[in-house]
Amino acid sequence: MSKIEQAESSTRTENTAKGIGFKPCALAIAISGALCTNIASATDEVNVELDKLQVQETVTPDTNPYAVPGAPYLARSVSDARRTRSLADTPQTIAVLTGAQIIDSGRSDLTEILDAQPGITLGTGENGNAFGDRYIIRGHEARSDIFVDGLRDPGMTIRESFATEQVEISKGPSSSFAGRGTTGGAVNSATKRASTEYDFSKLSAAVGTDGHRRVTLDTNQVISYDSAVRANVLLSQENVPDRAPADRQRKGIALSATHQPSDDLEITADIYHFQGDDTPDLGTYIDRTTGAINEDVPTYTQNGDFLESEVTTATVRVGYEISPETKLLNSTRYGVTDNGYFIHGLGGTTAYPTQADANAGTNSYSSMALDNPHQGWQDVDYFVNQTSLITKQEIGGLNHEIVAGLEYSKQHVLNGTYSNTANGAANCWTNGRGGVGASYCVVDADGNEVANINDLSQREVSKESWDANWKMETVSLSLMDTVDLNDKWTAFGGVRYDYYDYSNESFGRGASVATVYAAKEGYVNGHLGASYKITSDANVYASFSTATNLNGGESDLGSSCGYGGVCADATDPQNLGDPERTYSLELGTKWRLNDDKLLLSASVFNITKHDVFESASGDSYANMGTLNTGKNRVQGVELGLAGNLTDKLSAHVGYTMMDAKVLASVNAANVGATLGNFAEKSLSVQLKYQATAKFAVGGIATYESERYAGQPDSAANMALEVPSYTKFDAFASYQLNRDTKIRLNVNNVFDKDYYLAAYRSGTFTYIGDARSAQISIDYSF
Repeated sequence: MSKIEQAESSTRTENTAKGIGFKPCALAIAISGALCTNIASATDEVNVELDKLQVQETVTPDTNPYAVPGAPYLARSVSDARRTRSLADTPQTIAVLTGAQIIDSGRSDLTEILDAQPGITLGTGENGNAFGDRYIIRGHEARSDIFVDGLRDPGMTIRESFATEQVEISKGPSSSFAGRGTTGGAVNSATKRASTEYDFSKLSAAVGTDGHRRVTLDTNQVISYDSAVRANVLLSQENVPDRAPADRQRKGIALSATHQPSDDLEITADIYHFQGDDTPDLGTYIDRTTGAINEDVPTYTQNGDFLESEVTTATVRVGYEISPETKLLNSTRYGVTDNGYFIHGLGGTTAYPTQADANAGTNSYSSMALDNPHQGWQDVDYFVNQTSLITKQEIGGLNHEIVAGLEYSKQHVLNGTYSNTANGAANCWTNGRGGVGASYCVVDADGNEVANINDLSQREVSKESWDANWKMETVSLSLMDTVDLNDKWTAFGGVRYDYYDYSNESFGRGASVATVYAAKEGYVNGHLGASYKITSDANVYASFSTATNLNGGESDLGSSCGYGGVCADATDPQNLGDPERTYSLELGTKWRLNDDKLLLSASVFNITKHDVFESASGDSYANMGTLNTGKNRVQGVELGLAGNLTDKLSAHVGYTMMDAKVLASVNAANVGATLGNFAEKSLSVQLKYQATAKFAVGGIATYESERYAGQPDSAANMALEVPSYTKFDAFASYQLNRDTKIRLNVNNVFDKDYYLAAYRSGTFTYIGDARSAQISIDYSF
């Protein structure tokens, strides 16, 4: 096992103790040694009593190194080496989705994986924020709080799971680990790495409804005793269920190589490249007169609409064991991302057959017309270097686990827009805010879908220059300690200092000259708490943690104050105010059950965010706002269950019940309201029953209560409701032979109409996928 994997999973049982991972030469030596022992015993007439051979459960070569063997839905630890204790002994709510669980679910994009998890909702932003993923965790914006192998992954990119070992969701403020942001939590994806333990290859191919085709390859090859390479490859395409010609196309490759020049040193290098080319669909809209969602919207996606994301990263990780008690870890990454989207929306309207009718207000009919395109592009390049010194020391008669960290990052994001010209002939006239104008209606006066609906606008699109130049350079120092006070009590704490150099050169709405916003400042965050062992398998804990949000910390918004862009003081545009501060209290308990193959967790929490930036008069387009005038609170209860309920039944269950409230606002009418796109209750249940040695069947139930449209940190618009929903998925698998497994997934079994999130004005509301089915074959060789 590599030094890095040992450091990153300090509580993981060694492979050799489980009877797996032996190389042929090691096995031969062991056998010959046993024979020699027997011969010597016979010669010397010495009786030797051998231990009984213990046969453990079979573990496949590509098992997640952080998971519990024999419990496919339970992780023993997270991948971050700074978390020095097992998941069961970590005093924080952390939900881990193992690779086995993700594969069983049939989900692949991180968006659909996380949307099914309790306490997380999807968000929309200005123009849909259609670059990629956007999440709200425990009521707070988290679109910039996405990490890969512990390093921040900037940019609104599409994220896929083909090279993911497990997904780790930390709930609650986590700035002492992650730096800026992380008000409601953070998401980290642990990637698959090369291993010198064994050779394996697995080819998976799937076909399904809606033109679904997906092929993945995962192969690990041992080159020598101290070197190995691994490759993960993806090719995927499907129509959005029941919304064609909207579609999703994915292709990617992840290469990993590891080399151990000595027993104390390991070097791992990874290259990741991904390309997503989608024809997107913004879904439906909420009728602002009735407050109801239009449930009968044709697929109006226009030919030429696109959502593109291309990601390339290179990472080098070095692990050095200074002594058995002390390890030094360093990770360096450089990455570039090119994102762009151009999407037509749709809205209800009163239409007229001619311009004269529109001017006269005659012969009108109720219709739906294409909205102005939502569009933008984003180019990202970034560099990060993270060093951690992890040591176990006895100080003052107590055992300490100390982690000292140094991190440097430099991120640069250019944002811009596209110009476009509509060449299609208008088929109706409308009277909007700009007066009477030609439009593209998708239904005619009789309510029938118009001909050639997907080629109405015929727009030509070209990329324009940037309108926001965002830069962030950060140096961070951190120190954490976990100390066992006695056999019952453990104390833990940490502090992190971040010094940042921020600039944002942005053209405000309608501005012809860019304004430069800049700040250089340092801030401190930390966490503190204690846990008590009720028994050797159960504990209770209490923790306090903080987080800090910078003014303009979201890289994709320029100077649009309402969504996390830079928010300037009208009296002094260069005054960016104090950072937003968040404080959290959490009380929890964790229980290891069923011979450590089941983890039960429960927590109550209170997150209060102070000094919130608010847009002027609720205008999210404005760059002027009121600084540090808002305050909100989210409190709730979260329950979790992961692992084996029985030898045959695996489960991953989560339930969250929360309450959000605006406590202070420049607009007094907002006080007491809930937050936008916030679900008070959410539930996820995934069960898998291993009926026989070859056959398994399972299902997933997902529930989310009603949400209301709105923007982050602001009062929800209670007139624009996204209804609650319950959705069921099913899956089954059969092991045909030693090397071949067949799997069936049916998503949204009952073809439920449901909606994920709504823009603050209701002009678009994301539609959940209709029923779909896929069948796949896994072949190991």
